[in-house]
Amino acid sequence: MRTVLFVCTGNTCRSPMAEGIAQKLLESGQFPKDVGAVFFASAGVSAFDGAATSPETVAVLERMKAPVPEHSKRLTPEMIRKADLVLGMTSAHVARARALVAGDAEAMARVQPLDPEGDVDDPIGMGQRAYDELAVYFAELIPQRVAGMLVP
Repeated sequence: MRTVLFVCTGNTCRSPMAEGIAQKLLESGQFPKDVGAVFFASAGVSAFDGAATSPETVAVLERMKAPVPEHSKRLTPEMIRKADLVLGMTSAHVARARALVAGDAEAMARVQPLDPEGDVDDPIGMGQRAYDELAVYFAELIPQRVAGMLVP
């Protein structure tokens, strides 16, 4: 089983939403078959271990009947080394994750932006609609990005 790790700042909005949506999409067969078995996880470069997932993220995931990651986790070098793919929400997240494994070229290469065309904006403070729109974006982007990175 391969591991895909989503990374944002506090691990309360974007990355747990991506984790839950990815798991739901995988379970419902919306990834190409050759992706195989995947474990999805999330962490934050500045997370406080145990902080609650934002209510807006919980609302989105519950509406989708997707798993809800309940508590934040701070990103560690071990998480990066154990993952097959690490997807950062912004170029700053990618840089911070790579810095945690500096000197380990193989681990650094596994850290990539979720959206290669630009940063994924933080919806915090923007209201439920911003979270709902982010969920639609993730549902389209994540299967193609993960499949494109994991399928040979």
